[in-house]
Amino acid sequence: MPAPSAATFQRLADLIAIPDAAERTTRPVVEAFTGRELATVPVGTAEDAKAAIDRARTAQVAWAKLPVDERAAIMHRYRELVLSRREQLMDMAQAETGKSRVSAQEEVLDISMTARFYARVAPKLLRPRKATGMLPVLTKTTVLHHPKGVVGVIAPWNYPMTLAVSDAIPALLAGNSVVLKPDSQTPYCALAVVELLYEAGVPRDVFAVVTGPGTVVGTAIVENADYLMFTGSSETGRLLAEQAGRRLIGFSAELGGKNPMIVTAGANLREVTNAAVRACFSNSGQLCISIERIYVEKSVAPEFVRMFGARVREMALGADYDFGTEMGCLISESQVETVTRHVEDAVAKGATVVAGGKARPDLGPLFFEPTVLTDVPEDAECYRGETFGPVVSIYPVENVEEAIREANDTEYGLNASVWAATKAQGEAVAARVRAGTVNVDEGYAPAWGSTDAPMGGMGISGMGRRHGAEGLYKYTEAQTIATTRLLNLDGPRGLPRRVWAKMLAPFVESMQWLPGR
Repeated sequence: MPAPSAATFQRLADLIAIPDAAERTTRPVVEAFTGRELATVPVGTAEDAKAAIDRARTAQVAWAKLPVDERAAIMHRYRELVLSRREQLMDMAQAETGKSRVSAQEEVLDISMTARFYARVAPKLLRPRKATGMLPVLTKTTVLHHPKGVVGVIAPWNYPMTLAVSDAIPALLAGNSVVLKPDSQTPYCALAVVELLYEAGVPRDVFAVVTGPGTVVGTAIVENADYLMFTGSSETGRLLAEQAGRRLIGFSAELGGKNPMIVTAGANLREVTNAAVRACFSNSGQLCISIERIYVEKSVAPEFVRMFGARVREMALGADYDFGTEMGCLISESQVETVTRHVEDAVAKGATVVAGGKARPDLGPLFFEPTVLTDVPEDAECYRGETFGPVVSIYPVENVEEAIREANDTEYGLNASVWAATKAQGEAVAARVRAGTVNVDEGYAPAWGSTDAPMGGMGISGMGRRHGAEGLYKYTEAQTIATTRLLNLDGPRGLPRRVWAKMLAPFVESMQWLPGR
């Protein structure tokens, strides 16, 4: 199955919110598998981003007035469109990123699940809520949720479809407009899924896509939007948080991770081995929540290393627009250089290569073998630093206590995986791991896919949460309206103020026994 056609790229390019795009400077977009140029994309300016935000701010007023049930109906239609066009979407995801078909399918399924969840729950979550008032009967208190206004989304290249729209879906349902800056390496992935939003009924100015460098377009979005959602590195996240903080606008981010897996004695090593392949090498390891370090109790470590190493050596790599391969390539030459540097540095300092360990130019310019290391010393780059590639290190530990201690010995805290002799033991260990999500008897998918539960990072792995009610409410301003009935704090007419003041304290004290106080 070939990459998308030139006509497809031209159709999508027409959706970019840059006037006179044909006259602008462009940059090439290449097929990751081969390095072949697929299309070009216009390089936007700060003025383009500002103009898109101005149009989005105007369009947001009418969008917010649309009943939330109608916005939800649009998202239900969107979900159906995404599933019906899944083959074309997977083609685009593979073309720009070089990921395997299975990893491309993850994007499509995530978008459909997110759209379904929020379309179903948003009308209820956004309904005015009665709250317990200051004085029972005498005070009626209601909580409303108003949209922020214009939400800026800065999306990365590793999951360029789902991270372009899955965070935007609750923002749109809350009544906001959205201006998106996709990564310059994967703009057409974002445009492909945004095109279906338009087809489902979202107005063009309510969701605008502005292509261009992060230092220009991204900065303009931070300087002009009313809220910012970012997915990317912790280093960039810090910078954006500072910029958002200076403007006192809300900011949410999923950032980097150095995610641990814990394997205890008594765990089913065959199940662990197969799941660890998914956990470590999905999307060629270019996944914020993928596993990069595995702590195994010493009594079972040799057998696990043997089994896992053998399974990884058998993995099928290739440039295949079908489900025939397990792992594709990396996104860019810089990613290949980073992975190569981490592996060579670890080996030079005493690490042992159990599987993989080298680039595969015979398969394509950006291929690197899935790699398993042992004996990695603390001064190696990949010991604490995030590789963000197909490299995982195994560390034998004396017991579970040491495993938990080592797992928590990091600035990061995004995701973790626990495998134990029993579910109860696994859940007990999971509760002690410092990570925003922990999967028991899996790698990352169950926690990520539980859209009714919050997902995000501790430490330098993020701020705020996506998914769940939190993932919707963060795009709103909560407003409390308290209405005083019968009498106000002046007390009954004719009653002396001194008498009323003496009555008020015991009256308030007595309310502590009422339900909800």
